[in-house]
This record gives sequence, C-alpha cells and structure tokens, in this order.
Amino acid sequence: MSSPESWTVLLDDFMAYLAMEQGASLRTLDAYSRDISTFIDHLDKNGQKGPSAIKSSDVLSWLKAQRALDMSPRTLSRRLSALRSLFRFLADEYGVDPTPFTVVNNPRIGLHLPDVLSVLEVENLLDGPDVSRPIGLRDRALLELVYACGLRASEVVTLKTSQIDQALGYLRVTGKGEKERIVPVGEAALYWLGRYLKEVRPKVLGPAASLYIFTGKGGRPLTRQRFWQILKNYASAKGMALNISPHTLRHSFATHLLERGADLRAVQMLLGHSSITTTQIYTHLDLKHLREVHRRFHPRG
Repeated sequence: MSSPESWTVLLDDFMAYLAMEQGASLRTLDAYSRDISTFIDHLDKNGQKGPSAIKSSDVLSWLKAQRALDMSPRTLSRRLSALRSLFRFLADEYGVDPTPFTVVNNPRIGLHLPDVLSVLEVENLLDGPDVSRPIGLRDRALLELVYACGLRASEVVTLKTSQIDQALGYLRVTGKGEKERIVPVGEAALYWLGRYLKEVRPKVLGPAASLYIFTGKGGRPLTRQRFWQILKNYASAKGMALNISPHTLRHSFATHLLERGADLRAVQMLLGHSSITTTQIYTHLDLKHLREVHRRFHPRG
C-alpha cells in the first residue's frame, strides 16, 4: 500500500488505531498528538517532508532542536517513543520505513527518585481539614482515600459510587489504558468516606444526581486542578513544601508499604503498573531502614 503524504491523515489514522485497538485514553491520545506534533512542526520549518522521505538525519536535527529548548532527557525519550510507535504503525499499514527512528538511541536518563512524605508528615497533612465543616469533611475523605489506595489524581476525581464496596472495603479503580484493578480500602479511609457520603454529599448535590463520589454543585465531578489546589492549600497551612502534588501521596503510599515489608509484586498490582520495572523506583528505602532490616533478619545482624 502506498503511503499518504498528509500528516493530518496519518495522525487521524494513528489516533483511531490507538483508541480503538489499543484502548488509549483521551489523555494518552492528547499526549501522543502533542509529542508527535513537535516533530512535524520541525519538518515544516525546514521544508515539509512526507513520512516516506524521513531520514535519520531529520530525526537527529529534531533532537538537536529539542535539546536547544532545554527539553529534559525524560521528555525527549517520551517523544521518541511516541514517534517510534507512529512509524511502526505506518510500517504495518503503509509500508513506510521505520529505520530512521530505530537507529537513534534514547538520551540517557538519570534515576529520578520521587518525593515522599514520612508517615508523620502524612498524618499531619490528613489532620489538616476542619471536619466540623462540610467542606473539611469532604477534603478529609478525599485525602484519606488517595493515600489509603495510592490513587492517581485522575482516578480519584473520576471515581464513581458504583466503584466502591463499603461493606467489603474495596475499590474498582479504572487506571491508565482503561485497565481495572481492585484496591483494598483501609478502615480510616472507609470511616471518613462513609461520613462524607452520608453527611455531606447529599447536601451538596441537593436535587441533582451524579455518578461521581466527589462532586460540586450540579453533580459535576471535582477537577484534577481543584484537587491539586486543595492539597497545596493544606500543605501550605501545615508549613510543608509547596511542591507537594497528588502524586506525592501515591509515592508515599507505595514507599510506606515497602518499608513495612510488602511484596513488590503486590505493590505493583495496587498501583496498577503494567511493568514491575516502574514499581522498582519505589525501593529507594533510606539507609536507617535498611540497617534495621539487616539487623533484624540477617543471621549475624
């Protein structure tokens, strides 16, 4: 099959493939589109080339331009990955040669350790909301649930009432790639969530109806941006670092489990990681903890 030279047509085909055959979410499609567009824009500035005319020199020229914009190695690797996926698709569907991207290596990425709160810092943060007020009770339930289950921001704000079983104490979470996982909910989180659902949510909704657990007036779900703002406000009130993010609680969830002896495979399942390699970044246990483990379990510790 001859290859079309219109990037618009190709991108539309590729996005349809990702959505229908790979089950990619809207966020993933948007990320792929933005990353690939940086390459197409570069080609436009240097004389438009169709996919069949791309050479490795074009890829290297684009990489050089990206580095000049101070793009991090991690961002460049992600963009290269998106372009490789596109050209593998083009090779299968249109016979386009994917070699220009396969011969270019990813930039070296240093180990990035996630920011993690101590158990005491998490407890301090969770105690921040004034639970005598409806908004404080909602926020306490929100923060408790994210930490108890290691949820992503996008997962908690889209969580529906049908996804939680309070009697059995678990959530059915829909994560990246629309993959579903079962996550247990601790007693503390169940307590605060139960109070919120009984005492606050019905008053917020009024006569409106909503599928979502955490809603505003009219039944609209809480946004990721609003959740981020809520978290930062409580962190600031407690004198904590302002670079705290929803992912900080997720990182802390994983690290605290591992520090207390949880199996790495179990943590992988709880986080919804498709590869255990992703989960291994959370094994950055501090030296004091490692010394204690060595002392307790080594025969000559």
